[in-house]
Amino acid sequence: MRDSKTKARPYWRLLLLLPFIGVLWPPFYTSVQPSLSGIPFFFWYQFLWILIASAITAVVYKLEKA
Repeated sequence: MRDSKTKARPYWRLLLLLPFIGVLWPPFYTSVQPSLSGIPFFFWYQFLWILIASAITAVVYKLEKA
């Protein structure tokens, strides 16, 4: 039997979909410009999503533990 806490719909878990959408949708990042210190947009955009995904995962983890 489930208690009232598990019946709640934690919609904040949908935040975990953002990195997939941002990285797996090529029209967002298929360009060379703007470059950042000589690094093409494609590369620094991918690296930025690593940092964003880590932050999102940490937030969801903290909310899950609460």
